[in-house]
Amino acid sequence: MEKMKYNRKNNKHSIKYLFTALLILIMALPVCAEENLKKIDLDDAVALSLSNNLDLQSARINVELAKNDIKTANRLQNPDINIFYNYGSAGRSEPQQIGISELVEVAKRSPRKKLAKANLYKKELDVKLAEFTLEMDVRETYVDLVGAKSVLASLNEQKMFLKELLEVAKKRLKSGSGSEIDVIQIEIALNQMETRINSAKTVLRSARNDFNKALNVGENSSVIYDTKEDMLPGETVFISLKTPDYNLKMPSFELIAQKALEKRLDIKAAAQDVEIAKKNLTVVERQRIPDIEVSGGYAYLAKNHSDTGRYAPGAYAAANLQNIPLLYAYKPEIKNAKLQIEQTKINYESARNKALKDLNSAYDRFLTSQVNLIFYKQKLIKDSENLMKISKKNYYEGKSDLTSVLVMEQAYGEIIISYLNSLTDYYTDWIDFLREVNSEEFVLETENI
Repeated sequence: MEKMKYNRKNNKHSIKYLFTALLILIMALPVCAEENLKKIDLDDAVALSLSNNLDLQSARINVELAKNDIKTANRLQNPDINIFYNYGSAGRSEPQQIGISELVEVAKRSPRKKLAKANLYKKELDVKLAEFTLEMDVRETYVDLVGAKSVLASLNEQKMFLKELLEVAKKRLKSGSGSEIDVIQIEIALNQMETRINSAKTVLRSARNDFNKALNVGENSSVIYDTKEDMLPGETVFISLKTPDYNLKMPSFELIAQKALEKRLDIKAAAQDVEIAKKNLTVVERQRIPDIEVSGGYAYLAKNHSDTGRYAPGAYAAANLQNIPLLYAYKPEIKNAKLQIEQTKINYESARNKALKDLNSAYDRFLTSQVNLIFYKQKLIKDSENLMKISKKNYYEGKSDLTSVLVMEQAYGEIIISYLNSLTDYYTDWIDFLREVNSEEFVLETENI
């Protein structure tokens, strides 16, 4: 019995130690994660992604493959060594031969090489588009991460204010000038704020993961990249992202659309697909031209095979046409090649139409973000700040009750969060606009009407 009791005690202690160790480990995980954070600014983030992004590295290899395809397309056929040797009676008076034969492709190498060059240009366009898209992705996720950090910081400020209110309410309760209900109300508000902060932390971690996913540097270390900024700036230019002043007037959509369609890399790529299809048709049509095989070499008769009984040296030459299109004229391949031209032309028109619609949507979203930001900066923020100051002052002086200041605090907090979201939208909508005009910068001062 005593042994069993001793074992139970040991088990209890073991479970307690195990639970404590797990708790310490869980608490240490966020600390370890914070220690692995490496802060970088937007310029460094873009440079890091352009030089180390795994998807981009893969796309660049396609360019090297396409360059090698040009050499492959321009290849000459390797020669064959031919030996003809007759034995026995069959070799009497018949020369023995040793020589080389070569297949000469007629009117095929040049079209094949032009097709390979067209494919190379398409791959280069794909890399440029991938680089541009990557830069925009890094910018957008960078801004989203700073925005998430700003929201969390704002919620923590609201939490500090509620703690101040709680201290005031407790002092009043202790002095007999306040009620316990006020203390309970503030504690409830604090608990609600904790849940909002926990949710904001989750959003922050997700935004940081998206930022690192966009970078996709593939390092073997456990480094987690983070933004240098912890708050969205109030100024109109955000870091190196040349975001325009929210008061500037945008050029007309027609002017933007005209220039954007000329610059868009995806439209250039779609146009290049048409050229590739046309060159492919030429390659297919040239298959109907027969190739020529030429051969030649040394021929001789040995003494014992010669009618004269003497060694007879000589040479031989021959030529023949190969793959004469009598039984099969490549008609299905030619029809398919023509259909591909028609298909790529349709895809080109589709790309232009979609680009125009996407640009229109991005243009409208940015204009809306401008209007919202102006409304927040010129009216909502100033008015709500003044009202919040008055509400706090009245409560501290005993001129208003707790419910009024809590309602005002909640309303003010919502306005601040909405303003931060609006500011984030302004930056990200500008990035989306840059995506659609396919330009890293779009200076309104020079583009303005």
